[in-house]
Amino acid sequence: MTTEVTASRFKRKLTGVVVSTPGTKSIVVKVNRRFKHPKYEKFVTKSKKYHAHDEAEKAEVGSAVTIIESRPHSKLKRWELFSIN
Repeated sequence: MTTEVTASRFKRKLTGVVVSTPGTKSIVVKVNRRFKHPKYEKFVTKSKKYHAHDEAEKAEVGSAVTIIESRPHSKLKRWELFSIN
């Protein structure tokens, strides 16, 4: 399958930074999101870590990447690497 065909079937696409590579074909991506607090109207930044599948093992720690939602690859990995920005 080509990347364009695979990406069109998935719902979500996230952009973040690789914070670790715990094992073979695995990466941990930290994704930051900013939103306005409903009561105080102040911008708040929250972050979350996602475990993703990296088939070619191209991503390195510190690189900006885009991940897409996919089938479960393991207990934690529900995302896979789409591109390195």
